[in-house]
Amino acid sequence: MSTALEVEIERGRSRQQWVVRIFWFFIALLVLLCVAGAVYEAASERRDRQRFPQVGRSIDVGGFTLNLDCRGSGKPTVILESGLGIPAIGWQFVQPEIAKFARVCSYDRAGYGWSEAGPLPRTSREIALELHTLLRHAQITPPYILVGHSFGGFNIRLFNQLYPGEAAGFVFVDSSQEDQETMMSRAMLEANAKDLRELRRMSSVMGLLIDLGIARMGLSRTLGGQPVPPDLREELIYLELDRKYSEAILSELASFDDSAEEARGAGTLDDKPVIVLTAGAGGEVPGVPKQDADDFFAAWVGELQPRIAHLSTRSRQIVLLKSHHLIPFEQPGAIVDAVRNVANETRRQALPSRRRSP
Repeated sequence: MSTALEVEIERGRSRQQWVVRIFWFFIALLVLLCVAGAVYEAASERRDRQRFPQVGRSIDVGGFTLNLDCRGSGKPTVILESGLGIPAIGWQFVQPEIAKFARVCSYDRAGYGWSEAGPLPRTSREIALELHTLLRHAQITPPYILVGHSFGGFNIRLFNQLYPGEAAGFVFVDSSQEDQETMMSRAMLEANAKDLRELRRMSSVMGLLIDLGIARMGLSRTLGGQPVPPDLREELIYLELDRKYSEAILSELASFDDSAEEARGAGTLDDKPVIVLTAGAGGEVPGVPKQDADDFFAAWVGELQPRIAHLSTRSRQIVLLKSHHLIPFEQPGAIVDAVRNVANETRRQALPSRRRSP
């Protein structure tokens, strides 16, 4: 007959066995999920490579290459500078329409899309230097009309400072402005800082997240809420699932304040024709009280964007009441019209000098 002690020992042994079995069950399940994720990612990458070939050509800019896609003909040439985190294909609803009346070039910044990684940090000055080298090596001669979306607005202002005789006109598409953080509430600043910390944490394991298909699922969820058509969304996901991409946008974000100061010191745009397109639809900011978001949006439309327009004596601001920040996807026609108007102005300016030519 078993003693009470023996029964208790047997029960303890049985509980330990169940704990061990449960532990190994979850280990096996985790391994199975990892294998399934890796197989899913490998199959998805193979499919995407066939569906989404490179658009453009790779140009050596001194130790690394940048992808450049030019279409159309005529002068001045329109240069499209993307917002932070958006490869050149983000202009796919804008570029073909501009190509009907002008030569227009989009490109992937270093680390984006089909371009190779470039030197760090990724400040606006560095980006402007690389863009100029790209255009020179590709034999795309000035004058240029520079179009900058969001963070791209800083970059084209630095380009103008470094090469003032080459930029003939500008279109700013809901462009970043160097004073914008002074208009943000504490909650907005803390939300931005939290996002940057999260991105840094993810970047340290990005390779693993990509290999296991976790990054793909996360991007699909994020882009699913954006005004992007399904085919373009899948191509964006394919191009963004790359360690060089995450390193590039992390550096651009971490260097944002430096780029803002560079833009502040870039000077004015004199009397060059400028159109400032401003998103007028507003919207909520995740993790930020609605009143804070509303206050910032009012300052964005009424104070910050006009400061960009005031950089030139020949400028105007157009508020797009139906568009949010992603104007290249939501109202591409407004960008096309703005570029056409600036191009016509620059051509009219050039007429007197041509008449004086022998």
